[in-house]
Amino acid sequence: MKIEMKKANGSAANGKAKSERVLVFDTTLRDGEQSPGASMRHDEKLEIARALRDLRVDVIEAGFPMASPGIFEAVRAIARDVEGPTICALARCQNEDVERAWDAVRDAPSSRLHVFIATSPLHREHKLGMTRAQVVAAAVRGVRLAREKIGDVEFSAEDASRTEPEFLVEVFERVIEAGATTVNVPDTVGYSMPQEIGALVTRLRREVRGIERVTLSAHCHDDLGLAVANSLAAVDSGARQVECTINGLGERAGNCSLEEIVMAIATRHAHVHTGIETRLLYPTSQLVSRITGFAVPPNKAIVGRNAFAHESGIHQHGVLMHRETYEVMRAEDVGFGGSQLVLGKHSGRHALKRRLELLGYCLEDEDRLDEAFASLKRMADHKPEIDDDDLRSIFEGRVEHWGP
Repeated sequence: MKIEMKKANGSAANGKAKSERVLVFDTTLRDGEQSPGASMRHDEKLEIARALRDLRVDVIEAGFPMASPGIFEAVRAIARDVEGPTICALARCQNEDVERAWDAVRDAPSSRLHVFIATSPLHREHKLGMTRAQVVAAAVRGVRLAREKIGDVEFSAEDASRTEPEFLVEVFERVIEAGATTVNVPDTVGYSMPQEIGALVTRLRREVRGIERVTLSAHCHDDLGLAVANSLAAVDSGARQVECTINGLGERAGNCSLEEIVMAIATRHAHVHTGIETRLLYPTSQLVSRITGFAVPPNKAIVGRNAFAHESGIHQHGVLMHRETYEVMRAEDVGFGGSQLVLGKHSGRHALKRRLELLGYCLEDEDRLDEAFASLKRMADHKPEIDDDDLRSIFEGRVEHWGP
């Protein structure tokens, strides 16, 4: 991938004048809710949709209205309540699906219909029982049905990454002729490698007639842990929409993580930018975690509680001297209060001295600091993290016996 260092500065919308905009299509409320155990109530979906609006995502895929009456009502409520992003509903390339999806989003100030059909040999044979010609006909029919309702129509070729490239070219040409305004390349089962996705997007841009008239999108799953890498490869090859979810929620191992793709672009990709308000990434992550009950792992990139925490004495000293020695972005830019120096058995004297000074203790006496540091190490062998009350006890000589 062609990458270039640059700093995030508050919002990832601060792209250079020559950089191109990458649209952020959030599917937390549709693909994210399909995570086993992640179902959300009506009011919770509205709360997340409003948070996504504040985060400034470009498209909110609010759900698959044909799936259940409750999903239909939630999509319709979001379409009526949330102004700003385009509100999108998913539909199979079937008349009843398209009608239901349109009824759900028709009241939104800005709306989109997203139609899909599988195109890979595996899906054609084992799931659909359809020939290539039948799949093309169904795709064209679905797009035309949607265009009769609305001007903004996205088409997805499910399992595109395992579809014969020449057939994918044919399908995309036909749906563009039928009126699709966005064509999406899903790596539905997370099977691709970054170089493969990059090469596929490059080929589509080169061979699909009319591709210059539409937005090319990527939707990558994380079964092999490559969803973000594959999405970045697609962007580097010319895709200008990425489909993602908060905290990487989604089927099986999940989707491309919104916070990771956004900050990778903000930090390393000077030729593109997004419109995301990055300072709301952490609060939005916490909201989705609370509502779904899916805890964010401590070591999760960007929004995990350890993402900007340092316990190693060497790292702590480096960060105290110059933040960029061990941090490639600012904690404040993603919604954290700042870097954290965690005191434990790996910590060094510099971090201890800084924390004690913040608590109001004068440390001009090096012997006193040495004694406090020795007490810290003894305590840390029995307690994984030392808090401020522990430090006060250490400095004031009120430490209980923690061993030799």
